[in-house]
Amino acid sequence: MPTSSASATDAAKPAAGGGGVQSLERAFDLLERMADAGGEVGLSELSSSSGLPLPTIHRLMRTLVACGYVRQQANRRYALGPRLIRLGESASRLLGTWARPYLARLVEETGETANMALLDGDEIVYVAQVPSKHSMRMFTEVGRRVLPHSTGVGKALLAHTSPEEVRALLARTGMPAATEKTITTPDGFLAALEQVRTTGYAVDDNEQEIGVRCLAVSVPDSPTPAAISISGPAGRVTEAATDRIVPILQEVAQDLSQALTSTAAPQP
Repeated sequence: MPTSSASATDAAKPAAGGGGVQSLERAFDLLERMADAGGEVGLSELSSSSGLPLPTIHRLMRTLVACGYVRQQANRRYALGPRLIRLGESASRLLGTWARPYLARLVEETGETANMALLDGDEIVYVAQVPSKHSMRMFTEVGRRVLPHSTGVGKALLAHTSPEEVRALLARTGMPAATEKTITTPDGFLAALEQVRTTGYAVDDNEQEIGVRCLAVSVPDSPTPAAISISGPAGRVTEAATDRIVPILQEVAQDLSQALTSTAAPQP
């Protein structure tokens, strides 16, 4: 899973814009470190990871608690607060909006329906789609949630997650068969993830729906784990088509990554 790129040294440096800006930078850095730690941490852990003195962290956390962005637990540890949910939901919707021009480019260059999906808890959620222009095309409703084990985007998103975490996720969700080709064992799924790491892309070969093939890649350095994919009839998304489509997917994913990590608004 993505981790904060801020180092302890960077966190302790004075910001060029003055004390107010420095406090803002440090507050956001602490929120990101809390997210990296699973959403709940103690002050000493934050001090150790950020390099900031405890009094400074305590002052910043008091402000974040007062604003509702952090909550102090009964055990005196600090957890991400509920006001962040609204910000995250709005940002997720914008993420899909920003991705649409890149998905449209995928449709133009591959001829197949293009999707963007995120890992939300233990599920995959589709946040954007641009449909193919073919009369026979795939359609996945934006907002639809599916389990990762039967999808190409799920494999792409989990490919670099530790085997222990993957097994724990599969134990929570189960591995129901959507079709007779769905992978239904943890070992089989872990082998599929190894294949993704080797080839650089994931395949859903009739595993979510008979007659449909999907090719997917993760979006590198995305602010939240994200993947893009194309899906189409198995008769069109053949092995030969895969050799042509995958480099396009990888190029678009890289371009989308650069747009999402830029401080400017993403441009098509």
